[in-house]
Amino acid sequence: MTLDPQTAEILKRAAESNAPGLDAGTPAEGREIWAATTALLGLPAPEVGRISEVSIPGQNGDIRSNIIFPAGSIDGDGDGESLPILIYYHGGGWVIGSPETYIGETCFYANEANCIVIVPDYRLAPEHPFPAAPQDCYAVLEWAAANANEIGGDASRIAIAGDSAGGNLSAVVAQMSKANKGPELVLQLLIYPATRMGASTQSYKDFNDGYFLTGQAMNWFFNHYLSKAKHWDDPMASPLLSDDVSDLAPAFIMTAGFDPLRDEGKAYADRLKEAGVAVDYVCYERQIHGFVSMAGAVDEGKQFLREAAAALRKAFTG
Repeated sequence: MTLDPQTAEILKRAAESNAPGLDAGTPAEGREIWAATTALLGLPAPEVGRISEVSIPGQNGDIRSNIIFPAGSIDGDGDGESLPILIYYHGGGWVIGSPETYIGETCFYANEANCIVIVPDYRLAPEHPFPAAPQDCYAVLEWAAANANEIGGDASRIAIAGDSAGGNLSAVVAQMSKANKGPELVLQLLIYPATRMGASTQSYKDFNDGYFLTGQAMNWFFNHYLSKAKHWDDPMASPLLSDDVSDLAPAFIMTAGFDPLRDEGKAYADRLKEAGVAVDYVCYERQIHGFVSMAGAVDEGKQFLREAAAALRKAFTG
Protein backbone atom coordinates (compact mmCIF):
# COMPACT_ATOMS: atom_id res chain seq x y z
CA MET A 1 0.00 0.00 0.00
CA THR A 2 1.09 3.57 -0.68
CA LEU A 3 -0.04 6.62 1.27
CA ASP A 4 -2.18 9.16 -0.54
CA PRO A 5 0.19 12.00 -1.57
CA GLN A 6 -1.95 14.71 0.02
CA THR A 7 -2.08 12.82 3.29
CA ALA A 8 1.62 12.05 3.17
CA GLU A 9 2.34 15.78 2.79
CA ILE A 10 0.21 16.58 5.85
CA LEU A 11 2.12 13.99 7.91
CA LYS A 12 5.44 15.33 6.64
CA ARG A 13 4.60 18.91 7.55
CA ALA A 14 3.33 17.85 10.98
CA ALA A 15 6.57 15.97 11.65
CA GLU A 16 8.71 18.91 10.52
CA SER A 17 6.75 21.35 12.68
CA ASN A 18 7.16 19.21 15.82
CA ALA A 19 3.49 19.86 16.50
CA PRO A 20 2.33 18.16 19.71
CA GLY A 21 0.27 14.99 19.43
CA LEU A 22 -3.28 14.76 20.69
CA ASP A 23 -2.00 12.91 23.76
CA ALA A 24 0.92 15.27 24.46
CA GLY A 25 -0.71 17.09 27.36
CA THR A 26 -3.89 17.32 29.34
CA PRO A 27 -7.35 16.56 27.94
CA ALA A 28 -8.00 20.30 27.76
CA GLU A 29 -4.86 20.77 25.68
CA GLY A 30 -5.81 17.82 23.46
CA ARG A 31 -9.18 19.46 22.83
CA GLU A 32 -7.48 22.67 21.75
CA ILE A 33 -5.12 20.78 19.41
CA TRP A 34 -7.99 18.91 17.75
CA ALA A 35 -10.05 22.09 17.37
CA ALA A 36 -7.08 23.80 15.70
CA THR A 37 -6.45 20.79 13.44
CA THR A 38 -10.03 20.60 12.18
CA ALA A 39 -10.19 24.38 11.72
CA LEU A 40 -7.07 24.19 9.53
CA LEU A 41 -7.77 21.02 7.54
CA GLY A 42 -11.49 20.36 7.83
CA LEU A 43 -14.12 20.83 5.15
CA PRO A 44 -15.49 24.39 5.23
CA ALA A 45 -19.08 24.28 6.39
CA PRO A 46 -21.57 24.83 3.56
CA GLU A 47 -24.47 27.17 4.15
CA VAL A 48 -27.46 25.36 5.64
CA GLY A 49 -31.03 26.32 6.44
CA ARG A 50 -30.47 26.91 10.13
CA ILE A 51 -28.57 25.59 13.13
CA SER A 52 -30.40 25.53 16.43
CA GLU A 53 -28.99 24.65 19.83
CA VAL A 54 -31.21 22.60 22.12
CA SER A 55 -30.89 20.91 25.50
CA ILE A 56 -31.87 17.25 25.40
CA PRO A 57 -32.68 15.58 28.74
CA GLY A 58 -30.25 12.83 29.74
CA GLN A 59 -29.82 10.50 32.70
CA ASN A 60 -27.51 12.95 34.42
CA GLY A 61 -28.48 16.34 33.10
CA ASP A 62 -29.15 18.06 29.82
CA ILE A 63 -27.12 17.26 26.70
CA ARG A 64 -26.33 20.33 24.61
CA SER A 65 -26.98 19.44 20.98
CA ASN A 66 -26.93 21.21 17.64
CA ILE A 67 -29.77 20.60 15.20
CA ILE A 68 -28.84 21.36 11.60
CA PHE A 69 -31.56 21.90 9.01
CA PRO A 70 -30.66 21.55 5.33
CA ALA A 71 -30.47 24.45 2.90
CA GLY A 72 -33.77 25.11 1.19
CA SER A 73 -35.93 24.18 4.13
CA ILE A 74 -38.46 26.87 5.02
CA ASP A 75 -37.26 28.66 8.17
CA GLY A 76 -35.19 25.60 8.85
CA ASP A 77 -38.25 23.53 9.64
CA GLY A 78 -38.75 21.60 6.43
CA ASP A 79 -40.79 22.31 3.33
CA GLY A 80 -44.04 20.82 4.58
CA GLU A 81 -42.75 17.27 4.32
CA SER A 82 -41.08 15.50 7.21
CA LEU A 83 -37.34 15.11 6.73
CA PRO A 84 -35.26 12.08 7.69
CA ILE A 85 -33.01 12.43 10.73
CA LEU A 86 -29.31 11.68 11.12
CA ILE A 87 -27.77 11.65 14.58
CA TYR A 88 -24.02 12.21 14.30
CA TYR A 89 -21.80 11.23 17.24
CA HIS A 90 -18.50 13.07 16.92
CA GLY A 91 -15.09 11.45 17.26
CA GLY A 92 -12.18 12.28 19.52
CA GLY A 93 -11.44 9.23 21.63
CA TRP A 94 -14.29 9.95 24.08
CA VAL A 95 -12.02 12.71 25.46
CA ILE A 96 -11.79 15.46 22.81
CA GLY A 97 -14.00 16.75 20.00
CA SER A 98 -17.28 18.64 19.95
CA PRO A 99 -20.18 19.41 17.60
CA GLU A 100 -18.24 22.49 16.49
CA THR A 101 -15.16 20.52 15.38
CA TYR A 102 -17.44 18.50 13.06
CA ILE A 103 -19.49 21.39 11.70
CA GLY A 104 -18.24 21.05 8.12
CA GLU A 105 -19.04 17.35 7.82
CA THR A 106 -22.40 17.53 9.56
CA CYS A 107 -23.59 20.51 7.50
CA PHE A 108 -22.48 18.63 4.38
CA TYR A 109 -24.59 15.62 5.38
CA ALA A 110 -27.61 17.84 6.08
CA ASN A 111 -27.52 19.32 2.59
CA GLU A 112 -26.37 16.32 0.56
CA ALA A 113 -28.67 13.79 2.23
CA ASN A 114 -31.47 16.38 2.68
CA CYS A 115 -31.92 15.50 6.31
CA ILE A 116 -32.01 17.01 9.77
CA VAL A 117 -28.73 16.35 11.57
CA ILE A 118 -28.55 16.22 15.36
CA VAL A 119 -25.04 16.50 16.83
CA PRO A 120 -24.92 15.90 20.60
CA ASP A 121 -22.21 17.30 22.83
CA TYR A 122 -22.16 14.08 24.87
CA ARG A 123 -20.21 14.02 28.13
CA LEU A 124 -16.48 13.51 27.72
CA ALA A 125 -13.92 11.66 29.80
CA PRO A 126 -12.06 11.92 32.10
CA GLU A 127 -14.58 14.25 33.72
CA HIS A 128 -17.32 11.78 32.80
CA PRO A 129 -15.86 8.30 32.15
CA PHE A 130 -17.63 5.27 30.66
CA PRO A 131 -20.57 4.70 30.45
CA ALA A 132 -21.53 8.39 30.38
CA ALA A 133 -20.98 8.78 26.61
CA PRO A 134 -23.14 5.84 25.43
CA GLN A 135 -25.84 6.76 27.95
CA ASP A 136 -26.02 10.29 26.55
CA CYS A 137 -25.90 9.09 22.96
CA TYR A 138 -28.77 6.67 23.45
CA ALA A 139 -30.81 9.33 25.26
CA VAL A 140 -30.45 11.58 22.20
CA LEU A 141 -31.72 8.80 19.94
CA GLU A 142 -34.78 8.28 22.14
CA TRP A 143 -35.42 12.04 22.20
CA ALA A 144 -35.12 12.29 18.42
CA ALA A 145 -37.67 9.53 17.91
CA ALA A 146 -40.09 11.00 20.46
CA ASN A 147 -39.77 14.59 19.24
CA ALA A 148 -39.35 14.10 15.50
CA ASN A 149 -42.62 15.83 14.65
CA GLU A 150 -41.69 18.92 16.65
CA ILE A 151 -38.54 19.48 14.59
CA GLY A 152 -40.08 18.54 11.23
CA GLY A 153 -38.52 15.10 11.23
CA ASP A 154 -39.69 11.60 10.37
CA ALA A 155 -39.30 9.14 13.25
CA SER A 156 -39.49 6.21 10.84
CA ARG A 157 -36.34 7.37 9.03
CA ILE A 158 -33.56 7.76 11.59
CA ALA A 159 -29.92 6.92 10.93
CA ILE A 160 -26.94 7.16 13.25
CA ALA A 161 -23.33 7.88 12.30
CA GLY A 162 -19.98 8.71 13.77
CA ASP A 163 -16.25 8.49 13.27
CA SER A 164 -13.65 6.78 15.47
CA ALA A 165 -15.04 7.05 19.02
CA GLY A 166 -18.26 8.26 17.41
CA GLY A 167 -18.27 5.13 15.25
CA ASN A 168 -17.85 3.11 18.42
CA LEU A 169 -20.76 4.95 20.02
CA SER A 170 -22.92 4.45 16.93
CA ALA A 171 -22.31 0.68 17.02
CA VAL A 172 -23.07 0.64 20.76
CA VAL A 173 -26.24 2.72 20.36
CA ALA A 174 -27.49 0.36 17.64
CA GLN A 175 -26.99 -2.56 20.03
CA MET A 176 -28.65 -0.67 22.90
CA SER A 177 -31.67 0.17 20.76
CA LYS A 178 -32.10 -3.48 19.84
CA ALA A 179 -31.73 -4.61 23.47
CA ASN A 180 -34.16 -1.96 24.75
CA LYS A 181 -36.65 -2.40 21.90
CA GLY A 182 -35.97 1.23 21.13
CA PRO A 183 -36.22 3.25 17.92
CA GLU A 184 -35.63 1.35 14.70
CA LEU A 185 -32.77 2.60 12.59
CA VAL A 186 -32.46 2.65 8.81
CA LEU A 187 -28.65 2.75 8.87
CA GLN A 188 -25.61 2.78 11.14
CA LEU A 189 -22.74 4.59 9.41
CA LEU A 190 -19.48 3.60 11.14
CA ILE A 191 -16.41 5.58 10.07
CA TYR A 192 -13.13 3.89 11.08
CA PRO A 193 -14.80 2.76 14.31
CA ALA A 194 -13.12 1.53 17.47
CA THR A 195 -14.83 -1.78 18.23
CA ARG A 196 -12.46 -3.47 20.70
CA MET A 197 -10.84 -1.59 23.58
CA GLY A 198 -7.14 -2.45 23.79
CA ALA A 199 -7.06 -4.46 20.56
CA SER A 200 -3.80 -6.20 19.63
CA THR A 201 -4.40 -6.62 15.92
CA GLN A 202 -1.88 -6.64 13.09
CA SER A 203 -2.88 -3.11 12.10
CA TYR A 204 -2.02 -1.91 15.60
CA LYS A 205 1.43 -3.44 15.17
CA ASP A 206 1.94 -2.14 11.63
CA PHE A 207 0.75 1.44 12.25
CA ASN A 208 1.57 1.95 15.91
CA ASP A 209 3.38 5.21 15.18
CA GLY A 210 3.88 7.73 12.40
CA TYR A 211 0.39 7.81 10.90
CA PHE A 212 -1.35 10.53 12.96
CA LEU A 213 -3.24 8.22 15.35
CA THR A 214 -0.72 6.24 17.38
CA GLY A 215 -0.95 3.28 19.71
CA GLN A 216 0.24 5.54 22.51
CA ALA A 217 -2.57 8.00 21.81
CA MET A 218 -5.15 5.21 21.84
CA ASN A 219 -3.92 4.06 25.26
CA TRP A 220 -4.16 7.68 26.45
CA PHE A 221 -7.79 7.76 25.30
CA PHE A 222 -8.60 4.34 26.79
CA ASN A 223 -7.08 5.21 30.16
CA HIS A 224 -9.11 8.40 30.40
CA TYR A 225 -12.36 6.77 29.22
CA LEU A 226 -12.32 3.41 31.03
CA SER A 227 -12.01 3.88 34.77
CA LYS A 228 -12.29 0.20 35.75
CA ALA A 229 -10.50 -2.85 34.35
CA LYS A 230 -13.78 -4.69 33.72
CA HIS A 231 -14.99 -1.91 31.42
CA TRP A 232 -12.50 -2.83 28.68
CA ASP A 233 -14.48 -6.00 27.90
CA ASP A 234 -17.95 -4.51 28.36
CA PRO A 235 -19.85 -4.65 25.04
CA MET A 236 -21.01 -1.08 25.70
CA ALA A 237 -17.36 -0.14 25.28
CA SER A 238 -16.25 -2.96 22.96
CA PRO A 239 -19.22 -3.74 20.68
CA LEU A 240 -17.20 -6.42 18.89
CA LEU A 241 -17.52 -8.53 22.07
CA SER A 242 -21.33 -8.55 22.06
CA ASP A 243 -22.76 -12.07 22.34
CA ASP A 244 -25.37 -11.41 19.65
CA VAL A 245 -25.14 -8.91 16.80
CA SER A 246 -28.03 -10.28 14.77
CA ASP A 247 -31.07 -8.17 13.86
CA LEU A 248 -29.15 -4.91 13.99
CA ALA A 249 -29.67 -2.01 11.62
CA PRO A 250 -28.00 -2.20 8.19
CA ALA A 251 -24.44 -0.89 8.34
CA PHE A 252 -22.05 1.03 6.14
CA ILE A 253 -18.56 0.60 7.60
CA MET A 254 -15.44 2.36 6.41
CA THR A 255 -11.85 1.72 7.47
CA ALA A 256 -8.54 3.29 6.45
CA GLY A 257 -5.52 1.31 5.27
CA PHE A 258 -2.89 3.02 7.46
CA ASP A 259 -5.03 3.07 10.61
CA PRO A 260 -4.36 1.10 13.82
CA LEU A 261 -8.15 0.58 14.04
CA ARG A 262 -8.43 -0.92 10.56
CA ASP A 263 -8.56 -4.59 11.53
CA GLU A 264 -11.11 -4.24 14.33
CA GLY A 265 -13.40 -2.26 12.02
CA LYS A 266 -13.16 -4.99 9.42
CA ALA A 267 -13.72 -7.64 12.11
CA TYR A 268 -16.95 -5.90 13.16
CA ALA A 269 -18.15 -5.74 9.56
CA ASP A 270 -17.45 -9.47 9.22
CA ARG A 271 -19.29 -10.30 12.45
CA LEU A 272 -22.36 -8.37 11.34
CA LYS A 273 -22.35 -10.10 7.95
CA GLU A 274 -22.03 -13.52 9.58
CA ALA A 275 -25.03 -12.65 11.77
CA GLY A 276 -27.15 -11.80 8.72
CA VAL A 277 -26.96 -8.01 8.98
CA ALA A 278 -26.80 -6.13 5.68
CA VAL A 279 -23.32 -4.57 5.49
CA ASP A 280 -21.53 -2.41 2.96
CA TYR A 281 -17.81 -2.30 3.73
CA VAL A 282 -15.10 -0.15 2.16
CA CYS A 283 -11.45 0.38 3.01
CA TYR A 284 -9.74 3.58 1.87
CA GLU A 285 -6.43 1.81 1.53
CA ARG A 286 -4.26 4.91 1.01
CA GLN A 287 -5.57 6.78 4.03
CA ILE A 288 -4.92 7.34 7.71
CA HIS A 289 -7.28 7.55 10.65
CA GLY A 290 -9.02 10.92 10.73
CA PHE A 291 -8.66 11.74 7.03
CA VAL A 292 -12.36 12.64 6.67
CA SER A 293 -11.83 15.41 9.22
CA MET A 294 -9.11 16.69 6.87
CA ALA A 295 -11.43 16.83 3.86
CA GLY A 296 -10.59 20.48 3.31
CA ALA A 297 -7.11 19.36 2.26
CA VAL A 298 -7.57 15.70 1.30
CA ASP A 299 -9.60 14.90 -1.81
CA GLU A 300 -10.35 11.35 -0.68
CA GLY A 301 -11.97 12.85 2.41
CA LYS A 302 -14.40 14.70 0.15
CA GLN A 303 -14.89 11.51 -1.87
CA PHE A 304 -15.88 9.57 1.22
CA LEU A 305 -18.30 12.29 2.34
CA ARG A 306 -20.05 12.05 -1.03
CA GLU A 307 -20.13 8.25 -0.76
CA ALA A 308 -21.56 8.39 2.76
CA ALA A 309 -24.20 10.95 1.76
CA ALA A 310 -25.26 8.67 -1.09
CA ALA A 311 -25.59 5.76 1.36
CA LEU A 312 -27.74 7.92 3.62
CA ARG A 313 -30.00 9.00 0.75
CA LYS A 314 -30.45 5.37 -0.24
CA ALA A 315 -31.29 4.34 3.32
CA PHE A 316 -33.72 7.22 3.78
CA THR A 317 -35.64 6.40 0.61
CA GLY A 318 -35.89 2.70 1.42
